[in-house]
Parts: sequence; C-alpha cells; structure tokens
Amino acid sequence: MSKAADDNIPNVEIPAERNFSHEESSDSHYSAQYYTSAYKSGRFTPTAVATGLKDQISRNGEYRGVFFQIRWDEVFAAADASTKRYQAGKPLSALDGVPVTVKDEVDLDGYQKCLGSSLDFTRKGGGTTWCIQKRIEAGAIIIGKSNMHELGLDTTNNNPVRGTPRNPHNSNYYTGGSSGGSACAVSRGLMPMAHGVDGGGSIRLPAAYCGLYGLKPTHGRVSILPTPSVAFSNGVMGPLASCMADIELAYRILATPDHSNPVSSLFAPPSVPVAVASSQKRVIGVCRPWFACSEEPIVTACNATIEHYASLGYETIDIDIPYLHEGQLAHAMTILAESSAGLPIHQIPHLSPANKILLSVGWQTPGADLLLAQKLRNLLMQHLAYLFHEHPGLLIITPTTPNVGWRISGGEGDLKYGVSDANMSLKSMRYVWLANFTGCPALNIPIGAVEVGAGEGKIPIGLMVMAE
Repeated sequence: MSKAADDNIPNVEIPAERNFSHEESSDSHYSAQYYTSAYKSGRFTPTAVATGLKDQISRNGEYRGVFFQIRWDEVFAAADASTKRYQAGKPLSALDGVPVTVKDEVDLDGYQKCLGSSLDFTRKGGGTTWCIQKRIEAGAIIIGKSNMHELGLDTTNNNPVRGTPRNPHNSNYYTGGSSGGSACAVSRGLMPMAHGVDGGGSIRLPAAYCGLYGLKPTHGRVSILPTPSVAFSNGVMGPLASCMADIELAYRILATPDHSNPVSSLFAPPSVPVAVASSQKRVIGVCRPWFACSEEPIVTACNATIEHYASLGYETIDIDIPYLHEGQLAHAMTILAESSAGLPIHQIPHLSPANKILLSVGWQTPGADLLLAQKLRNLLMQHLAYLFHEHPGLLIITPTTPNVGWRISGGEGDLKYGVSDANMSLKSMRYVWLANFTGCPALNIPIGAVEVGAGEGKIPIGLMVMAE
C-alpha cells in the first residue's frame, strides 16, 4: 500500500478487476483509484469528469428522482481546483477529484436541506456536516445532494414529493431507502461511492437492492455535528460503494475523529488494515431460525456464501439471539418516537399521507412503553456482548433483507401518491434493525441476483455481516 499525501487518508489499492476502462460497457463501475490513476497519467481531468456528469445527468430523464439539488458552479469550482492540483503533482489524497454525492439529510454549505420533503430544514448560518467536510478537505467533488425517502421513514425511497428513483437493475422495482438516491447514483455508475444515513437499514437495504456494498458504522463513530440527527439513538452516517476498497477509503475519511464531539473524539483514527494472522480464529455465527425467515433464493445464496467462507477456514457456529420479534417492534417504536420528537407537530400536515400516519402514531407513544423498549434494548446489547466475549472475532451473518427486492406493485399510481405498507416495511427490516438498536457495525455484501417476474433485469441480493 502506497503512502498517501495525508496520513489519515491512505491511498487504498484497488483490486485489478475493478480498474475498468472507458471503452467498456456503460454498466462498468469505476473505482476511486481508476479516477485518480487517470488524473495522474493525464488521461483525463476532474474538470472533464464534471463536464461529462453534467451532460449525462442533465439530458437523461432517468435521473429524475435521483438528485435533489446540484449546484454546478460549485461542482466545477471544486473540479477545476482538483485539476490544478494534479497538474502540479500535488493531489490532496486518494479521494482528490473523485465524484461523490451526499444524501439530503446532511448540512452542505450553499445547499438546501429538505430531508426529502416539502419542508425546509436548511441550517441557519450555513455550515457543513463534519464528516462531509472531511471529504471536501480530501478533495472530493461533491455532485450535489441525492434524493431520499421523505424524512427517511421507510425502506422504498418512494417519494411523491421529490421523485422516486428506479432500481437500475429493473425499473419495476424500488431502489430501497431511505438512501435510495445515493444507491441509484452509484449503481448506475455515475460515481464510485456515495453518502448515506442508516437508522433502520437505510444504507444496507438500498445497497442490497442495487447490488452495492453498504456500511453502517458503529454508533457514534462518525461525527455528524453540527447536524441534528433525525433518530439520534439509532441513526448513523456511512458510505455506499461499488467495491469494498472504496467502502474502506470512504469510511476512513468519514470516521476522522471530531474533537468537538464528545463521542467521536473517544475513537482513535481508523487504522490501516493488517493481514489477519493465520492462527487467529475466524468465526461465523448463524442464528438458524432467524436466518431461515427469508425467501428461498436468498437463503440458498447466503448458505452458499457461508460455505465458501468455510472453505477459506472460517468456523461456523450456531448462536441464539432472544426476543427478535419483540426487539424489532421496540426498535420501530423507538425510531418513530425519536423522529416525531424532532418534528414540530404543526409541520405534520405538510408531509405525505404515509408519513402523516407514521409520525402521528409516533407522537402517541406512551413514555412507559418507550422505557420498556429501552430495557429490552439493554438486554439485547448485553446478550450480544456475551456472544462477542465468548467467541472473539465473531461475525454474525444473516441475509440483509428477506425479500427479493420490492416491486412497484401499483405502478405510476404508487409513484404519484405514495405507499404505506407496514407489513412489507417490517419484513424488509427483519435483519437490519438489530445493528441500529444495539450500535454494532454492519456491512451489506452483494452476493448474487435473482430473476423476477416483473420487467426486465435481475434483482441483486445481499448478505449482512454484523460485528462487535
């Protein structure tokens, strides 16, 4: 691994198979290193990339619903500055000149913040969310703000207010949400990575549906100051990317400790990874009854992936996790109560019909029930702590979601008026909620794709790894 211009932002090496050429098909996903290598060789410049992206996004109606706002003047200012740095042989980092979009849940100086709604949550006095500012300081070109599910309160990214992105693999399916705009931008190959926020799978679910890697970091690891969190005890910010090396690169920048943040400052800077010693035990934990609660193609693919890891030397053990059904309901109660508390009640009538219902329910949460939910949360955290103590290095593996995508079953009517399907929402979150509720890091890994009856194109499926 080569030394970066900034020791906190290492020059991550990308596997050779990820270094695609421009002559290849439009389905190619270019890595961050592909861009920076091309810039260093003079093959093309950050300014040329920005020009190409503007042309493609502006003339292609399929990107309606992917982006919320792009200020092209700022994009070109950043691209031109990056071009000059490469011409001088002084790039800032392994991210310099790489295009990235950020979810409309962050503060970004000069941009509106609407959280996918018709309301305006723009921070008075401006300012940029800490982890996004770190990307800017690393030289990334911010391609505006991506669209999201209204207030991040569901897992489809159906948004009748700001537009709904279609799944790039099959336009009859949702991207998943609530970071669906970011997932769509990466899955379409517009950029190698994007920013998301995850309070109940909102990074990992769209990553799974769109065939990407998606990381929900440890709670508190990534500073979001001065941005208030929509769901402060569940939500975290993290990356989506088309390859694992770009997840690593993005994470190391996003997770730069913020010394003004009392939680983030407790963490050391992300370390450079080292090879795992061959003598170190590698353990996969599977809760079999929970794991099996998925559609057959997903169970089959996930089992095959576990068998592959076993062939590489991983030991697989059976584990038990109690109160999974009750825990998911407790998580749903908590995140709805937190989201409701963050929105003045007089603003609820300005939301889409589905969220009027959800937040009105959240406002009615009894304090005693919320306290009981936190008691259950503590029990689950203690149980996971026991498992991680008993099995050092334990990786808990499940499908990311039990369903093969989420079809736009009502067609254009659903896109125009919105959708509220609580049963399907809870089903889609069957596995992802636990990492949010207990603070554990979790990663979606794309492991295949399944033929579906509606439209053309397979729908990707993912496997989730949760760690200590």
